[in-house]
Amino acid sequence: MSSSEVPKQVPLERLRNIGIMAHIDAGKTTLTERILFYTGLLHRMGEVHHGDATMDFMEQEKERGITITSAATTCFWEREDEEHRINIIDTPGHVDFTVEVERSLRVLDGAVALYCGVGGVEPQSETVWRQADRYEVPRIAFVNKMDRAGADFEGVVGMMEERLEANPVPIQWPIGAGDEFEGVVDVIRKKAYVWEDELGVEWEERPVPEHLEDRIQDLRHELVDAVADHDDELMLAYLEDDPISEEMLQRALRKATLEQYVTPVLAGSALKNKGVQQLLDAVIDYLPSPPDRPAVQGMAPDDEEEVRTRQPDPDGPFAALAFKVTADKYAGKLTFLRVYSGTLEAGSYVHNPITDEQERVSRLVHIHADKREDLEEARAGDICAAIGLDHTKTGHTLCDPDHPIKLESMDFPEPVIRVAIEPKSSDDRRRLSEALQALSDEDPTFQVHSDPETNQTIIAGMGELHLEVLVDRLEREFNVDAKIGRPEVAYRETIRGSALDVEGELIKQSGGRGQYGHCVIDLEPSEPGEGLVFENKITGGDIPKDFIPSVEDGCRQAMEEGVIAGYPMIDCKVTLHDGSHHDVDSSEVAYEVAGKRAFKAAARLSDPVLLEPVMEVEVITPEEYMGDVISDLGSRRGQVGSMDQRGNDQVVHARVPLSEMFGYSTDLRTITSGRADYTMQFGEYEPVDDEVAREIIGEEEAVPA
Repeated sequence: MSSSEVPKQVPLERLRNIGIMAHIDAGKTTLTERILFYTGLLHRMGEVHHGDATMDFMEQEKERGITITSAATTCFWEREDEEHRINIIDTPGHVDFTVEVERSLRVLDGAVALYCGVGGVEPQSETVWRQADRYEVPRIAFVNKMDRAGADFEGVVGMMEERLEANPVPIQWPIGAGDEFEGVVDVIRKKAYVWEDELGVEWEERPVPEHLEDRIQDLRHELVDAVADHDDELMLAYLEDDPISEEMLQRALRKATLEQYVTPVLAGSALKNKGVQQLLDAVIDYLPSPPDRPAVQGMAPDDEEEVRTRQPDPDGPFAALAFKVTADKYAGKLTFLRVYSGTLEAGSYVHNPITDEQERVSRLVHIHADKREDLEEARAGDICAAIGLDHTKTGHTLCDPDHPIKLESMDFPEPVIRVAIEPKSSDDRRRLSEALQALSDEDPTFQVHSDPETNQTIIAGMGELHLEVLVDRLEREFNVDAKIGRPEVAYRETIRGSALDVEGELIKQSGGRGQYGHCVIDLEPSEPGEGLVFENKITGGDIPKDFIPSVEDGCRQAMEEGVIAGYPMIDCKVTLHDGSHHDVDSSEVAYEVAGKRAFKAAARLSDPVLLEPVMEVEVITPEEYMGDVISDLGSRRGQVGSMDQRGNDQVVHARVPLSEMFGYSTDLRTITSGRADYTMQFGEYEPVDDEVAREIIGEEEAVPA
């Protein structure tokens, strides 16, 4: 299919919506380029290191050699004389852009987990695996870079078992490794595939090499053991020692994979063009089509207790999830949709149950990286983009107004780093405001607010690279020149104790109508990640029910302002159980103020504490620098955990406060002569120790940690 063609429809059973997920530098974009080449979508393969990879179309991606935004495309693969359509999303591997992985997995049916044959299961590999677990996405695994020195297929499979608690089953075994890697053996068919031409278009089918015959026989027995429970015919043949056919074994393996009981594992080298076609076959054979997935569930917009479902039926009522919003300099706002049910036609109206608004889809487009083609309609199972949806945001549902449903949205992590930003000139001020709004609409982990004390605009994100890329986009895409301050840590506050029967009130009389609000609350910690939990136990009309939401709003405002150093509070439970009202003077504003005062008073009595983001850090270093690396991490208030060996290098795992990690990249290069590397991802918020808290708060006495 050429990039100028609109992809044709195929039966739903022959559609695959997949993502490629991995740690940074595992080779995701290179693999995607090979897939596009072998499926005929590209006539030449782009390379990440040359800056001409099709799916890395942003200038920042070309310059840095990394994927920043998830890119979508469609290709076709013929399998057993039937053409299958594959929608692919190539997701970023850098932890700062984890939102792109999160929202992609939410709408995909299956995924290819990609691992470096040398690095194996690395930190971001674990993160995306857990994300896929959360959305119950079936996976197959591809051990890439088998041509590199130190590649160890068996070691990577072992790491999948140990680190991911997965059940990997090799369905291929590499023939050689490093410079001697020449092909793979198919465990099910007991055939060897060896690539000889440079482009990898053709391969030779051979018998299993003698030195691998016993290993392949053992692997086939292990595979049968792993999947026998999933197919009655296979189980019967297994118990009676009858021959087990390829078809029987593939059928059972597909069932076990769809139920996420096993993960088939393949091997190859995307860069050297080996193993990609067999991976495409495995995508068709073992990953689900939309009908293979459970019907999507949602709730009635006006009753969250009523569960509603939508089958992947093009003739059913329309339901779709907006999983990404992006600004396009030509088309305006692009809203990426996964259609779960029904058919959406260009020019039609849809209902947004979150905003309770009708919106018109002026155009529908098919996306291929940064190119787009108009579509007349999008059907159940499709992934496309809509133009004209001005009020739809990431996570919103779009549905048939006569058959409303609200699909489960997505949760995104809170930013951990922030900087002040200001325009360089008055001409840039308006453009900066509009650009920041567009970027925050596009990226839920990018937040913008104004500091009421300094009147500065503050932007917050997931890491230094995240903010650096966004500021770069301000200049290139929105033509805004801006100055940014030094990065600051996004601290939080919470409580460790509780307070009972704390009153808050506003009683004001100034001639005419006064203001009266009075409430009594209990305050205690909520479960981690719950935020504010508000429980109303008012009985007998002590506070009219119309004013209860105002008390909750006041508590929420107080949490935003904090009680120690002005940082937002997290994970608090408020129980409103008493209060009083005035027949004339009570108002929503009065109860909002009363709720805010009650919360702040209760928080000060509940052992408040300052929290800081603590990062999970993994340093990969030659052994001779181990002592220096560990010593340096210790000087950063780091706690070193486990240490293990990976190839010829040592791997140090540590937990380090984010505030101590600024500039670490440069320091690590210095102490290891540029031979070490590291990855870092958010772990959790932890109490700040006494001395550091004093520095942050700038007070003589800090709240004890």
